Amino acid sequence: MTVRVAVAGASGYAGGELLRLLLAHPEVQIGSVTAASNAGQRLGSIHPHLTPLADRVLADTNAEVLAGNDAVFLALPHGHSAALAAQLPPEVVIIDCGADFRLESADNWTHFYDTAYAGSWPYGLPELPLAQGNQRDALRGATRIAVPGCYPTGITLALAPALNHGLAHPDDIVIVAASGTSGAGKSLKPHLLGSEVMGSMSPYGVGGVHRHTPEIEQNLARAAGQPVTASFTPTLAPMARGILATSTAKLVDGVTPAQVRDAYLSAYAAEPCVVLLPEGVWPRTADVLGANVVHLQVTVDERLRRLVAISAIDNLTKGTAGAAIQCLNLSLGLPELTGLSLAGLAP
Repeated sequence: MTVRVAVAGASGYAGGELLRLLLAHPEVQIGSVTAASNAGQRLGSIHPHLTPLADRVLADTNAEVLAGNDAVFLALPHGHSAALAAQLPPEVVIIDCGADFRLESADNWTHFYDTAYAGSWPYGLPELPLAQGNQRDALRGATRIAVPGCYPTGITLALAPALNHGLAHPDDIVIVAASGTSGAGKSLKPHLLGSEVMGSMSPYGVGGVHRHTPEIEQNLARAAGQPVTASFTPTLAPMARGILATSTAKLVDGVTPAQVRDAYLSAYAAEPCVVLLPEGVWPRTADVLGANVVHLQVTVDERLRRLVAISAIDNLTKGTAGAAIQCLNLSLGLPELTGLSLAGLAP
């Protein structure tokens, strides 16, 4: 099987990471590569690390260019995917790396986003344990898939087993996470200049207003089988890639640390992309760079009776592009990890 795959939004960080990973995919031929303001430029002038594709010229992002491919990745800002997807033939597999189709609730969308609600597609987090089964079954053979946000990926997988097993209360969840600057995209922004970021950390989206909050709650509610509320505070860290999230939840009376660990071992024993580290070993963003994995550790604050779950991901790999390729593989009936590496880069 050779699948011709297009990347729309190829000049951005997520688009560049998609192309990097697709170059190693044995069943893929890279088809159209498109952009908006960067259309007409050589790809190598924007992503010099993509040497095999350096002479490709970025085409305009439009349905006519994309329709001739078997599959299309949309690495576009929110609000741009829905109209484009509606113009593509139904037989074209579309994997949306933006937010347009992630939320099942129209009310949540209109509260947190500034464009019209476009509906929801199957949610591309195969490892998510549901109240019944897991999310992988919804992705096999699907031709429209919504890739999770980067923050929700690590946070969801850090908390889902505890809620899925009824070990933690669904209404007392607190999350603080730090992200590298690539999570904000490649557009020039004064607060992301090196002189502003180096040697400094800062919060943003404080007070329950970050757009990933309803996605996190939606995922955890599906794992718990009941509504979940969470307080989420993101911070910006002086690094290019990576997310380190600390998630805590109030434990149900009588739950022991051994029960907590057993729940996580059971949930992820067969999931190669979720690594529950040995007890006492803590996740580091450096260990997951370039890898399609979540590193995870759990413990119990016995004085306060709280679960503490810490997760690390590369926001561009498992947090976006790697997850998208997992989804493509499931859609096409290929082995799920085809073209993906579970090994990080060091030092």
